[in-house]
Amino acid sequence: MLKIAIILGSTRPHRNGEAVARWAYDLARQRGDAGYELIDLREIDLPLLDEPISPSQGKYQHEHTKAWAAKVAPFDGYVFVTPEYNHSTCAALKNALDFVYAEWNNKAAGFVGYGSAGGTRAVEHLRGICAELQIATVRQQVMLSLFTDFENMSVFKPAAHHAKSFGTLLDQLLAWAGALRTVRQGQAA
Repeated sequence: MLKIAIILGSTRPHRNGEAVARWAYDLARQRGDAGYELIDLREIDLPLLDEPISPSQGKYQHEHTKAWAAKVAPFDGYVFVTPEYNHSTCAALKNALDFVYAEWNNKAAGFVGYGSAGGTRAVEHLRGICAELQIATVRQQVMLSLFTDFENMSVFKPAAHHAKSFGTLLDQLLAWAGALRTVRQGQAA
């Protein structure tokens, strides 16, 4: 069975992302077609990137880096839940992506964004970052508006159509994650 991590990128106090990530996780688990795990970057508590050698070299020196690498490595794909801050993704998620390298390679990702413009600009920035990390991204994304999917911009009340969009995202993600698993298995042989 494929393993998919739903990674909550925001670490801010009173963040909207916690409800969004929980919603995505609950919908995913109802499917029964993969193993899903919710990862909260606030709980991971990575410092700003402090590895002295480029992560692409795979020579991690700090225990927090080794623990993060061990956490993300077993997954076949990821759903990144990202807020949009200043037309981009949040620093905590970018930092977490930058910490390791090979653990991301030849895997798949989808995005759930939220913000005043539905998180679309944050997702577009993440697509480029993921390409560099050799993560294939799926076309479907979920775009949640602070104005229409949150009451008073803080209480998450998603429109019904987002569940269908998220289902399509997962369909695409699982197809790519399965295909890329065969790529990784071929490289290991």
